[in-house]
Amino acid sequence: MAAPPTADPPRDAVSRDLALRIRRRALAMVTRARASHIGSALSIADIVAVLYSAVMRVDPGDPYWPDRDRFILSKGHACVAVYAALAERGFFPPALLDTYGDDHSPLMAHISHRVPGVEFSTGALGHGLPFGVGKAVAGQRRGASWRTFVLLSDGELGEGSNWEACLFAAHHRLDRLVAIIDYNKLQSLGTVEQTLRLEPLADKFAAFGWAVREVDGHDHAALADALGAAPWAAGKPSMLIAHTTKGKGVSFMENRVEWHYRNPDRALLAAALAELADA
Repeated sequence: MAAPPTADPPRDAVSRDLALRIRRRALAMVTRARASHIGSALSIADIVAVLYSAVMRVDPGDPYWPDRDRFILSKGHACVAVYAALAERGFFPPALLDTYGDDHSPLMAHISHRVPGVEFSTGALGHGLPFGVGKAVAGQRRGASWRTFVLLSDGELGEGSNWEACLFAAHHRLDRLVAIIDYNKLQSLGTVEQTLRLEPLADKFAAFGWAVREVDGHDHAALADALGAAPWAAGKPSMLIAHTTKGKGVSFMENRVEWHYRNPDRALLAAALAELADA
């Protein structure tokens, strides 16, 4: 008797596994270094996992391959998620993650271009998109096929440099530029709504001349479909508004503003990792 057919694994299985490993490593890194911003890193773990496993053209063996897609983390304080992804993809040995935040380590507490696979150091907010626009202009003028991806926070949209970059990108028809908003609706000390209201956010980007889509920022299939299909309109840069949950994956961190700065102790790390193991 023939064995029953084996069901194919979900098409997002690889990116989901990577996201889980990113979350585990990010929690361990922040706990060891007694660092901040774990809520922000957990918020973007699914986006980063989809980019590095299903969307971007990169070569871990040749981090500066000329035809690579470029990725800029504008919210540089969430760097542990990207460091973890790079280590998991083989850009550098995972053991280096244990030096995060140490003196003389390339793994600084805000993302650093000293790390293989990192295009640009960011810390002060509002700089990533302007830099990404510059990359996209360079690619356009060379007739290159690679794309530039920029991941921003919602809170940093209060920086005027982002809106200047949006105008410039649309004017120059930079359709190889893809920006992603991590729209978790919390920033350092409160909600985005309380601090500086952004809505109607999609309408604003559309008015600036961008092609705009919105997705659940934790839905791997939806993220892969949207990001993989960009550019969505000829001659227009693409803006993906990803609705996310700060601290996603750890119940006692989700939607809690204090986890922008607070770091877990060993007991909380164990509790967080146990939740992820049961997920």
